Amino acid sequence: MQKIMLTSTGFNNKNIKERFLELVNIPADKIKVIFIPTAAITEEAKEIIPICKNELLNAGILENNIYTYDLDRIMSSNEICNFNAIYVCGGDPQHLLNKMNKTEFYLPLKKFLDNGGVYLGVSAGSIVLSKNLSNNLEYINCTLSVHSNEGTECGDINANDCPKIKLTDNQAIVITDNDIVIIE
Repeated sequence: MQKIMLTSTGFNNKNIKERFLELVNIPADKIKVIFIPTAAITEEAKEIIPICKNELLNAGILENNIYTYDLDRIMSSNEICNFNAIYVCGGDPQHLLNKMNKTEFYLPLKKFLDNGGVYLGVSAGSIVLSKNLSNNLEYINCTLSVHSNEGTECGDINANDCPKIKLTDNQAIVITDNDIVIIE
């Protein structure tokens, strides 16, 4: 079962955090997370990395269960499947996508998602799964605007006719298999 959450700001809204924990569906102190800060290439973006990591800690995930992976090597499908969730930070979406494609991250990611792992994208980490960029990872048939002042209405989304979704900092797209819903 595919389980993906796309956000502008991660757990800015406690409902998003709670939905994430529901999707992982094991006690928070047992969750093992791959933490990917690769998109944060500017000084401003790098300052957000500790805030993102603290979101995981504040959700009850143990620091020893958070593995930082900077897309600096190829990760095997067997290795990625030792984790329950992937948290992909924001920053430069094109840089992130280039690194994902260079390390062929899409191959183990597909197996990870097929095996029930949860992907949580923050800003750029969300955009790389949408239609915004060429050679994207194609998990949602829409373009995505993050950090929008006014978001797309909450509820079910028809992915067949999905030109653009706008997310506020308090919204998330939740994709489970073929169901796509915006929550707040």
